[in-house]
Amino acid sequence: MKVIVAEKYGFCAGVRNAISTAEKVLSQKGKVYSLGPIIHNPDVVQRLAQKGLITVDNVEQIPAGATVLIRSHGAGAQQLAHLKEKNAEIIDATCVLVKRMQQIAAQMEDEGYKVVIVGDREHPEVQAVVGCTKQAVVVGDEGDIKTIGGNGRLGVVCQTTQSPEFFGQMLSAIAKSGFNEMKVINTLCKEAIKRQQAAVDLCRKVDIMFVLGGLESANTRKLAELCKKYNKKTFHLQSWQEFDKKQVFDCRTAGVTAGASTPQWVIDEFVKNLAAIE
Repeated sequence: MKVIVAEKYGFCAGVRNAISTAEKVLSQKGKVYSLGPIIHNPDVVQRLAQKGLITVDNVEQIPAGATVLIRSHGAGAQQLAHLKEKNAEIIDATCVLVKRMQQIAAQMEDEGYKVVIVGDREHPEVQAVVGCTKQAVVVGDEGDIKTIGGNGRLGVVCQTTQSPEFFGQMLSAIAKSGFNEMKVINTLCKEAIKRQQAAVDLCRKVDIMFVLGGLESANTRKLAELCKKYNKKTFHLQSWQEFDKKQVFDCRTAGVTAGASTPQWVIDEFVKNLAAIE
């Protein structure tokens, strides 16, 4: 099997920073709490758990005085305040782009704009941004626009891992809804966009396309969604363990890309095994 890897794939700077920060703190403390999975990749989470990283769902599960890692997706103001009340030692590994979006959203609200976040309301990054405002509204599709209400001043940002096409589509729909003013700040991640473009370029040239990464990873799901538009034989797999040889029946060329939270060893193992198929 001829295997071609996308020009841009895998770990981004925010993920690298979160993992290296976790490893450094774990080497010093031996036991650290993470408020939610540090990144959306079970392999990485499990490896760090073996070193002492304890993942919890909420602040109530963290004991007083503990060392707490704020994951790459960030945390809301109320969560941070609660941690300070517990005298927790807070280690902030929030992606700088997510932190920027949090600051932009809070500033726009202070300036009198109603904050609108384009993205997945269930994603922790979006929830953290909501948590940095008083009354932000999340719109995940055109049907959500009616929940914005009123016809005043809107301040719009977007989940960093969404595609430019989706953001543009939503902005167009919002603009048609009759608001007096709309201030838009582009909060999309340029690295995510480069990965999306490289994945789409590759999937058009191959018989089959594999997108590697955690099934809960928003940016990985977006890669798979975009590739499937142009190549119906697109598969989103977490690792080689999920591969089925039937998938490549009658295929001569395969493309491989990976989400921003997918470790290199997962990619290398997949490519090596796939290339060995005759």
